[in-house]
Amino acid sequence: MSGEQLTYEEARAELVATVERLEAGGATLEESLKLWERGEQLADLCQSHLEGARERLRARTAAASDDDED
Repeated sequence: MSGEQLTYEEARAELVATVERLEAGGATLEESLKLWERGEQLADLCQSHLEGARERLRARTAAASDDDED
């Protein structure tokens, strides 16, 4: 990735397209390796977005729980 910041939806869509290109075959070994590496980057980015969302949900539910106890 070149410093770009994709949304979860953008990264997932690109990841799906990358996997489809790999599964279609026909790419050279070098092209396949570049696609694989990009797929790994995109998968990591998607995972990071999901973990961030989970943390935000945990923080909100914890805050709501704390408010209910008061």
